[in-house]
Amino acid sequence: MALPADAAPGRTGPLSRLLSFPALLVVALGLLVGLTCRGRFSDPDTWWHLKVGEIIWQTHSLPRTDTLSYTTHQHAWIPHEWLAEISIYAAYRLGGYQGLWLWQWGLASLVVILVYALCAWHAGNAKVALIGGMAAWFFSTISLATRPLLLGYLFLVAELLLIHLGRTRDRRWLWGLPPLFALWVNCHGSHVLGLAVLGMYTACSWVDLRAGLLVSERRAPQERRAFAAVLAASVAALFVNPVGPQLVFYPFNVLAGQPVNVGNVAEWASLNFQEARGIGLFLVVGLIALLVLARRATVRLEEALLLAGATLLAVRHSRLVFGFGILAAPLLTRLLAEAWGAPRASREHPVANGFLMAAAAAIFAVSFPSTPELQRQAAQANPQGAVEFVRKAGLTGPMMNEYVWGGYLTWALPEHRVFIDGRADVFEWTGVLAEYGRWYTLQEDPQKLLGKYGIQFCLLRPEAPQAQVLPYLTGWRRAYRDERAVVFVRDKEVH
Repeated sequence: MALPADAAPGRTGPLSRLLSFPALLVVALGLLVGLTCRGRFSDPDTWWHLKVGEIIWQTHSLPRTDTLSYTTHQHAWIPHEWLAEISIYAAYRLGGYQGLWLWQWGLASLVVILVYALCAWHAGNAKVALIGGMAAWFFSTISLATRPLLLGYLFLVAELLLIHLGRTRDRRWLWGLPPLFALWVNCHGSHVLGLAVLGMYTACSWVDLRAGLLVSERRAPQERRAFAAVLAASVAALFVNPVGPQLVFYPFNVLAGQPVNVGNVAEWASLNFQEARGIGLFLVVGLIALLVLARRATVRLEEALLLAGATLLAVRHSRLVFGFGILAAPLLTRLLAEAWGAPRASREHPVANGFLMAAAAAIFAVSFPSTPELQRQAAQANPQGAVEFVRKAGLTGPMMNEYVWGGYLTWALPEHRVFIDGRADVFEWTGVLAEYGRWYTLQEDPQKLLGKYGIQFCLLRPEAPQAQVLPYLTGWRRAYRDERAVVFVRDKEVH
């Protein structure tokens, strides 16, 4: 399954392929992802995923209730990304912070490189396919972090590859999809998106259509039956999980049953068209439309549906612009390749390619983040100094904490259960998320929440609204402050 070589006939042995120009582009994309990930180590959600992975690893069981906070009273919880969290913790056990970074870089690189391969097969031009790989990289920057969603998007690209191979080479490739979905549902909720994509391809295989530039060819009966059987098997595979039907339907709970989460957490907000990725989406869709209209190029029904769906989802929720890059790239590069014309044979330069690959490897090695550098990133993004103060001061009792720091505190300060963390689902179900939002934004008397939960100290950002109010509340005083965090305690807790 070699990529289009765009090269003149010649030796095609393993060494020649290894030192080919497409291979050089693959190395360059991996380096680009590495340089991008270098400063993206400490995502707020990384820490609670790491903590859940540790719990599963040590107890050999899935947590079915919340044990990380005190506010939910061990409410039932769905470990909807348990398998991904085990892999995150395994990476940490094997390599510490550098292991976590390698997990992120490895999966992100695979996503971008496989999108490049997919585009090369769709376009028949490995050089033009680089644009698809670059598009996938650009839109992925919305979510490049050590989080299970990287596995979700990797599975999405794998699905598209299997469908392409099943339609163009051998239908047996399609039977890789049910086991893929069996893994997917245990790693990330984007399995619903993957199932929608498969359902769309299955439906389009039955449609014979020519409406202007929009076309669809009804596939052969054997292929239609294969798609239908694979779709049914993939749906069944979703239920091969240790949690049960709740895991399969969890994404619908997020969209329909968690309005506070979806309405207030930044990554669920609508795409900002004044921001780079919003402008990029507008340009990609515009370029596709221009190529279709100017060249009277035909668009297959499945391509149009994928583009329309991906665009709608990304505009509605900015975090889904990552998926837009994956789903739009093959169509974009196919149209660009048709406009470019048939690739001209060109002479390969294996020595030059090898030299550039070695240079890329050297740059990667030099830029590879050290453990102290990753520790510095973690310290800059989190209240490390405040955590040390809490320990040294021997503070006890219920803690109020910043939402974005909750995950870090579950990992770095496990002796104190948090008020709230990034697992917005369980806090929404119990009403804690709404309570916290009203308290944090000064929509109600601060003493009401502090009294209800018997909170003894608060760990907040210096610029937080409540950090401006707490010094004026009776019985509270500031006990610690640095550039990232401030700690307020009840007077009786300061010795």
